[in-house]
Amino acid sequence: MNKGSIKSDLVRIDRMSDEDIDYSDIPSLDEKFFVSVTMPPKKQLTIRLDPDVLDWVKRHGKGYQTRINRILRMVMESHPPAPPSKPRSTAQSKQRPGRAPKRRSAPRAKRSAPAAK
Repeated sequence: MNKGSIKSDLVRIDRMSDEDIDYSDIPSLDEKFFVSVTMPPKKQLTIRLDPDVLDWVKRHGKGYQTRINRILRMVMESHPPAPPSKPRSTAQSKQRPGRAPKRRSAPRAKRSAPAAK
């Protein structure tokens, strides 16, 4: 199929009225379908972007945050899934990446009072 035939098909379809379209082979969608189709809630975060990147995204009109999400989703879906990460302990999660954990010394023994003579 070449671009010319696709364009002519699109022009033909665009000229069709809704009454001319045959929907008989499409199953009807009931309420149960729409209940099961939900997107997970979005998470709010703070992100730092280069000023020129933010300007570029905002220049394309309203909805720049949605646009950033779509761009990131396209990149994510075009790459193989990353291996699952190991769960981190509370101490590890507070540690900044790339830094060695602080060494903790052994608890000091209590000094006893000097013996009386």
